[in-house]
Amino acid sequence: MPANTFGTCFAVTNFGESHGPAIGCVVDGCPPGLALNVSDIQPELDRRRPGTHRYVTQRQEPDTVEILSGVYEGHTTGTPICLLLRNMDQRSQDYANVARTFRPGHADYVYLQKYGLRDPRGGGRSSARLTAPMVAAGAIAKKWLRERHSIGFEACLTQIGELPILFEGWEHARHNPYFAPTSDTADIERYLEALRKSGDSCGAILRVRATAVPVGLGAPLFDKLDAEIAYAMMGINAVKGVEIGAGFASAAQHGSQHGDAMYPAGFGSNNAGGTLGGITTGQNLEVRVALKPTSSILIPRPSIDLDGHPTEVVTKGRHDPCVGLRAAPILEAMLALVVMDHALLHRAQCADVRCALAPIAGALPGEWPASA
Repeated sequence: MPANTFGTCFAVTNFGESHGPAIGCVVDGCPPGLALNVSDIQPELDRRRPGTHRYVTQRQEPDTVEILSGVYEGHTTGTPICLLLRNMDQRSQDYANVARTFRPGHADYVYLQKYGLRDPRGGGRSSARLTAPMVAAGAIAKKWLRERHSIGFEACLTQIGELPILFEGWEHARHNPYFAPTSDTADIERYLEALRKSGDSCGAILRVRATAVPVGLGAPLFDKLDAEIAYAMMGINAVKGVEIGAGFASAAQHGSQHGDAMYPAGFGSNNAGGTLGGITTGQNLEVRVALKPTSSILIPRPSIDLDGHPTEVVTKGRHDPCVGLRAAPILEAMLALVVMDHALLHRAQCADVRCALAPIAGALPGEWPASA
């Protein structure tokens, strides 16, 4: 199966299956000399790890990362870094009842049509479990970008199902299990409890941003930074929509409102989401992502079997009622991988470029969205 590698200068090749012995990735292109050990990666995996509270899948995976290559005496060597995560809590028997049927909303049907066979255990390669290696790779990118350029990444839940979440501050998203930017999560818990009892699922909207991004990353036309951000986000399981900056709200704006005015002290707004012509402006990169409802639910759904006959499918096992609850670290990781790749591409092509015009400040008060 091709198309398992993401990135150009910082290339991440993802491997494994949900119920195989292990999953992992090979990171090729990391600059040498970066201080790196397990403690730099494990906290990011712990943020994404399943089984952390009652409203996510209870599959108990420690996701303990092993660094198999590319690091010597605590520093990257410039050679491929292999990261391994062993699967410890597979329950393949949970999928015996769907081996001969197709689960609505899952990739079962198209995998069989394309490859002539499929692994029904947890979805195989189409499982969201395969986001864990990308989070591990993203941890490396985050560290390099933080140490070299002071770039930071953060994500938060802004809506769960029909329930909008009030943005009070990023600090709240860092200290509750739902990555919600609010001090009171009672409404979220009541909503999730009702959803859990019904056997149904819901979608979510999340916001992810990169801060202290330097001006000049990206490229025109087909390698625009915002285009590659959208590509990266759409590669995450269950993502069905991506907005950059003002996004779809741009359609209702006038040009006099949408274009971000520039002043000596900085940009007056950030409707562009941190890029112009596919190149970073020095403002925050602002992205919003919509995720569909979890397809594995306990409510019977019409489907067909391998012989094309009508049947009914109930997906038993351990599943997140809302995949958005654990998506924040994944979105951060994928955004970091895009920025890392373009930072290295920029260094390769434009490291000697000098501009007489000094970059203006990233933003003034009132930068979109105002709640930031």
